[in-house]
Amino acid sequence: MNILNRIASDVQLMFRRPMREQYGALCYRLKKRSSAVEVLLITSRDTGRWVIPKGWPMDGKSAAAAAAREAWEEAGVKGKVADASIGSYHYLKGMPEGLKVDCRVRVFALEVDDICKNFPEKGERRAEWVDCTEAAARVHEPGLKALLLAFEQKILADVAPAAKNGTTGAQ
Repeated sequence: MNILNRIASDVQLMFRRPMREQYGALCYRLKKRSSAVEVLLITSRDTGRWVIPKGWPMDGKSAAAAAAREAWEEAGVKGKVADASIGSYHYLKGMPEGLKVDCRVRVFALEVDDICKNFPEKGERRAEWVDCTEAAARVHEPGLKALLLAFEQKILADVAPAAKNGTTGAQ
């Protein structure tokens, strides 16, 4: 029986498609009075579940720039995007043909400083600003939940020393 399991595993690996990569934006802002962190969640167009803006690589754009572009297209926000990824998570993306593709989403923090009235996917999704704990409760992907909770701790740690110096400190 053990040999059959090994053969079945080897056959699955032979037919497995390589993981696809997407870039996502963790859009955030700091509430001025309380220094609380809020993140922007949007609904997916197909299932209506809560997600962050994300999409496929774009020719001529860095991963961070592609994530920032997705934030504008899907949620209508602009701001300063970090060059380095804050982490990644995995999910199965449902494709139009019914196929599910394994995706890794590299996530980039984007400090929002502008909310646009008009953007490409306006009216196609809902968007809400929530704290990181609420955001983690709403999303389905375990890796994204963990990123949201770790992000809040990192931002608050960066803000505390900066507040003593009179600067914002959020990157």
